[in-house]
Amino acid sequence: METNQERPKNYLVESILVTIFCCLPLGIVGIVHASKVNSAFDTGNIEEANKASADAKKWTKIGFISGLVVGVLYLVFMFAMGGMAMMSGASGY
Repeated sequence: METNQERPKNYLVESILVTIFCCLPLGIVGIVHASKVNSAFDTGNIEEANKASADAKKWTKIGFISGLVVGVLYLVFMFAMGGMAMMSGASGY
């Protein structure tokens, strides 16, 4: 089947990296949508392939951003706890 349309990006690599390094649940959702892109395109369902590509991109971005936010909050919390421990140690209690 010949088509004039270009295959949409599937974001599979990005989704896998987000799953490993950032946010497991949202990365898995991205992988599921990314895996639908090529099969939908190969069967000629261009509209479904474009929608799956957009969904994979959306969930990969959400997973990446939420992973960054959680990581930054974790670091802030750890520094705050370390500062409180140092303050309580310096006061002699």
